Amino acid sequence: MADKIRIATASLAGCFGCHMSLLDIDERLIDLVAHIEFDRTPLTDIKQIGRCDVGLIEGGVCNAENVEVLKAFRRHCNLLVAVGACAINGGIPAMRNQYSLTECLEEAYLHGSGIDQPQIPSDPELPLLLDQVHPIHDVVWIDYFLPGCPPSADTIFTFLDELLSGKPIRFAYRQIHYD
Repeated sequence: MADKIRIATASLAGCFGCHMSLLDIDERLIDLVAHIEFDRTPLTDIKQIGRCDVGLIEGGVCNAENVEVLKAFRRHCNLLVAVGACAINGGIPAMRNQYSLTECLEEAYLHGSGIDQPQIPSDPELPLLLDQVHPIHDVVWIDYFLPGCPPSADTIFTFLDELLSGKPIRFAYRQIHYD
């Protein structure tokens, strides 16, 4: 392969565990870097996304900023990958979906334990919360889904390795089956 493929990553509403799995590829990451170049990602600290071949997105969509980031990734990435349970089905953040947004905010900021000065934040710098947490495919078209919470380093490596080699992407049963 003559040219490196450009990869960007982002974390929306989640725990950053999927990025940790990417780092857990360990020394195999050095082998991958011979074939990939990172664009926007916490690994590079690049804030704006450029034209990319692959976008890896973890986390669900819970606020207006998440929607903007996700739509920008879809516009700038040839392939978009939902990485992990939060991106695929909303994960733990979507547990709030059984309550109204008002109930969640009141519990967290007014009635929760340890609250000294009860007040729901209203700073205009804060992203507007959505009524529900959404999986990313509710907002944009997704080309691939990598399941797990988080997906293992081996799963992420297999995906990237087979994508780079042009092979059909296939996972060993143990990589995507969770008991």
